[in-house]
This record gives sequence, structure tokens and C-alpha cells, in this order.
Amino acid sequence: MATLRPQTREKLKTVSTATLATALFKLGLRHQMIQDVRPLNPASATMVGEAYTLRYIPAREDLNPISVFQDRGHPQRKAVEECPEGAVLVIDSRKDPRAASAGSILISRLMRRGVAGIVTDGGFRDSRDIAALDFAAFHNRPSAPTNLTLHQAIDINVPIACGDAPVFPGDVIVGDADGVIVMPAHLADGIADEAVEMTAFEDFVTERVMAGHSILGLYPATEERTRVDFAEWRKTNNR
Repeated sequence: MATLRPQTREKLKTVSTATLATALFKLGLRHQMIQDVRPLNPASATMVGEAYTLRYIPAREDLNPISVFQDRGHPQRKAVEECPEGAVLVIDSRKDPRAASAGSILISRLMRRGVAGIVTDGGFRDSRDIAALDFAAFHNRPSAPTNLTLHQAIDINVPIACGDAPVFPGDVIVGDADGVIVMPAHLADGIADEAVEMTAFEDFVTERVMAGHSILGLYPATEERTRVDFAEWRKTNNR
């Protein structure tokens, strides 16, 4: 798994998925947002970490009885115990939230192990309990049935699709109140730097707009006066 530099991790915690989506779009990457997932606790801190993946396929009943959980090597259980500290467990549940990808006990275990967060394009059971944890968790919607009723855990740490986004092990995952975005690991440092710059400019623009300024010539900065004012604002605000 690629190693996310601590400096890059900290920068990514200060920017939004919206800003990251724009930075990725400039590079021609249009489909990096994981669709139809939302945080159980929108007030939680921004989630940042490398992807560690779990893939489900449609369950075949003769291979997926409840007794499979007795196997210590069961992919779901193994993923929970092996997902690295600081990583994000990303689950391909086939965009099907009718059966839970996991519940509060497994997610509590991830939290205690120092994992940065969890994302599924399916659902979680025990959603109220998960929302009360100091832990970043994203899903489509609450789902009470066990995953065994529809899903069969088949692979860990392989390339997956999650909410229509391609996710490779080691990709950098960022999640906030707007959703979750996936960045190729080799682009993370550059994207983080650009996003910090974009955020500074957007903060400047917001101040000007709230003061009654028109967006014309300001956003985007098509007037020289805007560029001069922004440079002065950065000096004043140490940005």
C-alpha cells in the first residue's frame, strides 16, 4: 500500500471534497466522487486515509450460511482485523443497501484499531449507534438485514467499484459532509497543494461576496484588481 505523507494528510483535512473534485476535474478525472453515500454524522471531522478494500458479490445461498462467520479467515472479518491504522475501509456492496455491509460492533472495532473511517455504497445496520461514535462512517442508508442475506464477501484489498467510482488499494480517500472522493495515490501531493491554494482564494472570495461585492471579475478572477486584492489579503491573513 502506498504511504500517504503526513504533510499531505494534514493538508487534505483542511479542504473540501468539492474543491478536490474541481482539482481532479482539471486533470481530466471526472468520476472520482463515490455516488449516493452520506455521512452518518455530518459534524464529524474530515476523513482522510488510504483505501483498503472489501468486495461483495451476490450471495449464493449454499456458500453463504450464517456459519461462515465462524471462519477466522472470512473476508469481512479479516478486513476488519487487517485494515491498517490510518486507512479507510472501502466496501463494494454493489450499490445495494438492502442488506447491511457491516454493523456497529465491527465498526467499533475499526475505530478502536485506529482506522480513519469506513465507506460503503450499501448500508449499515445499527446506524444510530454508529452515528454516535467518534468515527467517520459513510453509507447509502440504514439497513437492518445481515449482509449474508444478499451479499457474499469475496475479496479484500483488490480494485473495486464503490458508488460508480474506481477504487484501487492505496488510493487516497477523503470524506466530508458532502460525500467521499477518491484520488489516485500518485496525484495526492499535488492535488493537496492545489486544493489548499484554491481554498485560500475561495475564502477571500467569500469575504468579498459577504461584503456585497459582485462575483463578476471576482470569481473567476478575470480582473487584475482581484489578483492584487487577493495578494494583499493573503499577506494580511498569513495565507
